[in-house]
Amino acid sequence: MVPKRSWALDARCKLWKLLLDQSILAYQTQQPEGKRENFPQMLKLGSGFGRNRSPWQNSIARSAISCILVVITQFSLLIVPRCFSSLPLTAQLFLSGVVLVFVAGVGKLCKRLLRVRASAPAFVFFTVLFVWAVYLAAVRPAISPLGDILLNGELILLAIGFFSIMSSDPGFVKVAWSNQDNTMELDSSAIGLCSTQTSMERRVRFCKTCDAFVRGYDHHCPAFGNCIGQENHLLFIVLLGGFIAVEISYVISAHEVARNFQSLSDRENNLKERFAISTMLFSIIQVTWQLVFLAWHVYCICFNIKTDEWINWRKYPEFQIVSQNSTGESFGDMKFTNPYDRGILCSLKEFLSI
Repeated sequence: MVPKRSWALDARCKLWKLLLDQSILAYQTQQPEGKRENFPQMLKLGSGFGRNRSPWQNSIARSAISCILVVITQFSLLIVPRCFSSLPLTAQLFLSGVVLVFVAGVGKLCKRLLRVRASAPAFVFFTVLFVWAVYLAAVRPAISPLGDILLNGELILLAIGFFSIMSSDPGFVKVAWSNQDNTMELDSSAIGLCSTQTSMERRVRFCKTCDAFVRGYDHHCPAFGNCIGQENHLLFIVLLGGFIAVEISYVISAHEVARNFQSLSDRENNLKERFAISTMLFSIIQVTWQLVFLAWHVYCICFNIKTDEWINWRKYPEFQIVSQNSTGESFGDMKFTNPYDRGILCSLKEFLSI
């Protein structure tokens, strides 16, 4: 039985309403008689603007903000090939990382000050679109027709997989609400507690972001805007590998442009080439952390453990071993154990049979 959380939202709404009323009252007492109603009316109009927008309008606004952030990020990366083209590749990568961290920090601060939100999936989509545009404008003429076909094919498959995982069902579990005691309980038929089902089908976890129970829950992926669970975990691994493959192909292709750019005498008028180098550096940084991320997920798959379970294992009793003395008394020392680890081959077989 899990308590329904709507009471917390109601309490917060009442608190904000009380603070708003107190602010209006304090303002009214400081204003002349003829101006006391202007501010509350303006405040009501301003506070209702965001609530009256439809979900589609919110999505469009957040996507537009993400598009602006992508343009700012990619144009900021032009500083490295523009001012530090004579440095070695490792130094340029380091400077590109510094630029990315700085732009991300400034962007986060601006969003907080302006009270706007961006969309992570839209940011990923517009980033891929931007790199694809740079490829068509600057990199494509420098590679062979076969390489062009392969890279464009990889990008098309990547776009299809990206939209597929965004709209996929990760394995949401139905819940039954009880109006009498204001609680909800899981549908036992949907969870699958039968002995014939796999451990992944029995491991139902709660996602706070989606506010739902997910079978085989691994984590919530902001970049894809969806939970990663039993039904789409394999697609997530394939798509992550697809991103790495596309970025490696792009780095190899853009390297030819970068090598020709080093021999050019007039570098001031080669905006396309600088974009090719900056996006190549960006892709190398992306490949680096994505390879680590993919290795982590392969490790978890081999030992049959989820990311959420590894991080929050103290929340789940089946992963805990409490030390006991000879008399059977429990100590405070708690150790980790994985009851679902039955060997690498069995874990891989279970994962691939989903």
